[in-house]
Amino acid sequence: MVIPKDYAERVYAGVLGKIIGVYLGRPFEGWTYETIMDQLGEVNYYVHEQLNVPLIVTDDDISGTFMFLRALPDHGYNRDITAEQIGKSWLNYIVEEQTILWWGGMGNSTEHTAYLRLKDGIPAPQSGSIALNGKVVAEQIGSQIFIDGWAMVAPGDPALAADLARRAASVSHDGEAIYGAQVIAAMEAQAFVERDLNALIDTAISFIPKESVIYRMIGDIRDWHAKEPDWRKTREKIAANYGYDRYGGNVHMVPNHGLIIFSLLYGDDDFQKSLMIVNTSGWDTDCNSGNVGCILGIKNGLETIHAGPDWRGPVADRLYLPTADGGSAISDAVIETFNVVNIGHRLHGQAPVTPKNGARFHFELPGAVQGFMLEDTVISRGTVTLENVAGHSQSGTRALAMHYTGLAEGRVGYVSTPTFIPSKEVASYFERRGYRLLASPTLHAGQSVTAHLSAAADNPTPVETALFFQYYDADDVLQRICGPTELLGAAQTKTFTWTIPDTGGCPIAFIGVMVKGSQGATGSVYLDSLTWSGVPNTQLNRPYTKNIERRFRGDGGLMWKKAWVDAFDSRERLTSLDFWPEAYRLIQNRGRGMLMQGGRQWADYQVTATLTPHMCKAGGLAVRVQGLTRYYAMIVDQQAVRLVRTVDEEHTLATAPYGWTFGESYVLTLQVKGNQLDGYINGEHVISAVDDSGLLTGGGIGLVCDEGRIGCDAVAVRPITAG
Repeated sequence: MVIPKDYAERVYAGVLGKIIGVYLGRPFEGWTYETIMDQLGEVNYYVHEQLNVPLIVTDDDISGTFMFLRALPDHGYNRDITAEQIGKSWLNYIVEEQTILWWGGMGNSTEHTAYLRLKDGIPAPQSGSIALNGKVVAEQIGSQIFIDGWAMVAPGDPALAADLARRAASVSHDGEAIYGAQVIAAMEAQAFVERDLNALIDTAISFIPKESVIYRMIGDIRDWHAKEPDWRKTREKIAANYGYDRYGGNVHMVPNHGLIIFSLLYGDDDFQKSLMIVNTSGWDTDCNSGNVGCILGIKNGLETIHAGPDWRGPVADRLYLPTADGGSAISDAVIETFNVVNIGHRLHGQAPVTPKNGARFHFELPGAVQGFMLEDTVISRGTVTLENVAGHSQSGTRALAMHYTGLAEGRVGYVSTPTFIPSKEVASYFERRGYRLLASPTLHAGQSVTAHLSAAADNPTPVETALFFQYYDADDVLQRICGPTELLGAAQTKTFTWTIPDTGGCPIAFIGVMVKGSQGATGSVYLDSLTWSGVPNTQLNRPYTKNIERRFRGDGGLMWKKAWVDAFDSRERLTSLDFWPEAYRLIQNRGRGMLMQGGRQWADYQVTATLTPHMCKAGGLAVRVQGLTRYYAMIVDQQAVRLVRTVDEEHTLATAPYGWTFGESYVLTLQVKGNQLDGYINGEHVISAVDDSGLLTGGGIGLVCDEGRIGCDAVAVRPITAG
């Protein structure tokens, strides 16, 4: 199989189509056609403002699509990956009743039911089987909404896509739900090399049984489409013959799959029209719209999205992936595109693609802004606009242009992208709607930021330029710190390097570029790339509020707590109260709980924390954390200390006779460098191990508690010093 030359751009169009479709349909998910027509009319564009909800949201359609696909790199990019292995990745990335899934309960939510089966030791595919969960539960829509990524790693190979879809879907679903997922996956994979819609449908249905309901329904819809030009009348036939009243459960696969095929047929290859039809038709609008958008994006490329209204501008590539791997939560369409592309490359024996030497923000895809937007609170005189343009790059082909016009003396334009939850209000909204944004900041104090900037050749005057970041202070107020300022003259290129200063444990929310006007300046500055490297040099603790009233109440800010991904049973006692004497009170009722922060880019470092075991089975520190079942840890109990590697299953690397006593405090340090782990207690080196498995090469930190309670005041993450 030869990967198409435009593979990355077509994946990008698919990713954009997916998230645009989800954001478009999410505000009225579950509404009927009649209610939509009465309240909104035909849905031709975003309606979030009419319904007073955010546009960019946490959503299972997006989180599941991109996170479950990471089972492939986690299991060695194996084309023969099993359903059981994919199920193990569920247990790694899902924080129970917190992330990715609709947590509707056993027998009510298909995915929640499957998760509970997996947690109880029932492997996939039994976890999602009809035999175990019944036909109604097993045939709901979830397998279809998560499937696009498995197709995009198999460009032009619908057989592989359908087979991967079968294995991925069977973790939680069975029967018609698997067939629907296979149809979508096969269509999307073949869409990389085939533009004719009917040819795509013919290819896709060849992978499912002819006696299946999905196969029969697709045939009926194609017949109706051939005879009836009015999509509204065909929608009525779908509702009458394959509607919700004929299928049990909450959101069945069959009716919604029918709307996808029907909308594609009646949409005339037009992105806006197809999304209008599928969203106006009702039922599971965000799911159906996301699949339709992804199919058309892959098939027709970016031009199909550009043909109508401005779908991309309000989105600005932004998306959230809340999981136990918190450092991956604040993401964008370009980052996820290259994650998908590089999985596809590896599956086909090709080297990964790393634009601009692996820079986090590189703008190498047409129109990409990667979350960068102009801050609303600046520039009362003059304007700044953003545009992805060709050229102006040292090592690539594109850059982000910041065009400024009439920027008066001293007026400043701030252009930034989020590195953490963008506001406390956004976090609260997501919690209310049931899909929390569990996230770790992607940037920390002590890391080194590098940006390549240049000025237009026709800029009439030099422009002051600097990097800056914003962080949440102890009262959750955003504070801005700017780095060294440089003058950029016409046609001049400069590299900005800045080590992020200490923030007192407060989380960094935005990173960006400042341009400062002089004499009504007009011109352009180009951001070629921006990235950061190294590990933090910081202490994470409860920030000290200067607000006397709040300090008296013990009611500080919340964002420093939200910087941790909380996977403890008793999280409310940890995250909602401030009057505990310790900053972090870890409470776990059964099994192991973890509090995690950081990302997979962290490799060699040490973490130190003072832990006070109140009553617990065991506890300690974790490093290179990649989720709930992928990490190294130093675990201490009343008899011994152990170094363990957990990759799906726990493996003990070393044991030493150093136990702790309840009620006493212990300074624990765990250092990881290459394949070497060293543990210290109260400054004494007590244990070491070498792990040559190569399974965990990077990841964040964690606080661990097994069944009980442990107190902790602060956690320090430091580079490893020489000697």
